[in-house]
Amino acid sequence: MTICQTPPNAPKSLCGCANCAPFAPRRKFLSGSIAALALAGGGLNLLSGRPAAAQTTLEPDEALKELFDGNARFVAQELTAFNDDLHILKDNTIAKQEPFAAVLSCADSRVPVEMLFDQSIGHIFVARVAGNICTPEIIASLEYGAGALGTKAIVVLGHSGCGAVKATIGGKAAPGQISALYAPIRPAVERAGPDLEATIKANAQIQADLLQTASPLIAELIEQKKIKVIAAYYNLADGTVSQLG
Repeated sequence: MTICQTPPNAPKSLCGCANCAPFAPRRKFLSGSIAALALAGGGLNLLSGRPAAAQTTLEPDEALKELFDGNARFVAQELTAFNDDLHILKDNTIAKQEPFAAVLSCADSRVPVEMLFDQSIGHIFVARVAGNICTPEIIASLEYGAGALGTKAIVVLGHSGCGAVKATIGGKAAPGQISALYAPIRPAVERAGPDLEATIKANAQIQADLLQTASPLIAELIEQKKIKVIAAYYNLADGTVSQLG
């Protein structure tokens, strides 16, 4: 029997334990659908394991290096991606996309993912949600990026001053559906709260761990050394992205 590895209040559709077994059909359907899309759409050839696009021939460590080299250019104000954006948008991304990495980012408007990694259009598969949390829909999106598009790295990116984490630490009532963000972030508060920076970093690490352990598709790609999943922290003050853990 598989032991439940999801944090408290995490989406049970992501686990394979006996208690979460009723959600298994969704996982099987999702994995099968992604495989079919990949084979039909010319993304990652799941039968041979070889990426169809030259851009995704990077190894996982090379993909991460490309991201962090780009962040160094961003911090040094020596961006190069903008020179290529217009050409790529017009000529190279109409028929297909070939991202080499994926980033799970907070929805915060101060976190411009492509810019802070100095990457052109089509290079990064970005999923955004307040608090950079793993919901079933976010997991499905990142699984599509990994399984169908051939991304070689996934970065779960927390950032300084994250309002979703701060609100979860406070635990006050919020209007509308805002408080739905609290449950996935609460394990980080239990681990590192009430210190805001420490909790933001803990949340990024917890979400990265969840991706690695609770997604069968991503877990298999990790075991095959076809992808790496890391947590990282973006400092709004100086623009640097640092790897966590």
